[in-house]
Amino acid sequence: MTGGRTGTSEPAVRVRGLAKSYKDLAVLRGLDFEVERGAIFALLGSNGAGKTTAVKILSTLLRADAGTASVNGFDVAREPAEVRRSISLTGQFAAVDEILTGRENLLLVAQLRHLPDPGPVADDLLERFGLTDAGGRRVATWSGGMRRRLDIAMSLIGDPAVIFLDEPTTGLDPESRVEVWRTIQRLAEQGTTVLLTTQYLDEAEHLADQIAILHEGRIIVDGTLAELKQLLPPAEVEYVEKQPTLEDVFFALVGTRTAGPRPTTEERA
Repeated sequence: MTGGRTGTSEPAVRVRGLAKSYKDLAVLRGLDFEVERGAIFALLGSNGAGKTTAVKILSTLLRADAGTASVNGFDVAREPAEVRRSISLTGQFAAVDEILTGRENLLLVAQLRHLPDPGPVADDLLERFGLTDAGGRRVATWSGGMRRRLDIAMSLIGDPAVIFLDEPTTGLDPESRVEVWRTIQRLAEQGTTVLLTTQYLDEAEHLADQIAILHEGRIIVDGTLAELKQLLPPAEVEYVEKQPTLEDVFFALVGTRTAGPRPTTEERA
């Protein structure tokens, strides 16, 4: 069983004029962006910017009020079944069964997807994600990073062409975050297109081939990290030219920095 990959050169994800409101609250106000095949695309924005709403529309869980979107060549409104066969969605928190072992979690998903021989699929994914030694243990004994890696491994069953990761490192400690980052990089290296939403600037800076900043329901800038850095002039510190960071670019575009730690709560929009 495959994820229904198309052999065309068209983008893996194409969004044009996407809009969504909840009563009087306009969450998305005309999104436009494209994600190339095999790329890691980061949709960066603060809580409430509309990141999760965009992902829900692209994964057919929510209907847009206006605009069009296609995933793997299929229109999300007119061909939702084909879109679902092409994608996998991993939410902000690991959706694993802690009572089962890691291998049993994978077997369960493979059986639900009606794969003819789920055992080798489960064993292959445990090996790919560095979880073979822990595969026979109940997931309740695993670390947060291991659970997240298992969650992503489960989402790959059926060979999806595109995987959506909504805030993939929310609530993880620094070591676990790095584990997940490595996992995401391996996915892209193996040809999977990854669209991730994040509010962590360092995450987007470290992982993404392309970054779009979503602010108040609109994409205000879209490009590579190098292109985004060109938006601000370098600063001179003690006569040494200092290139702007993604953090500098983000706050220059969306507004003034606020005091205190960056938020880690679940995005509501």
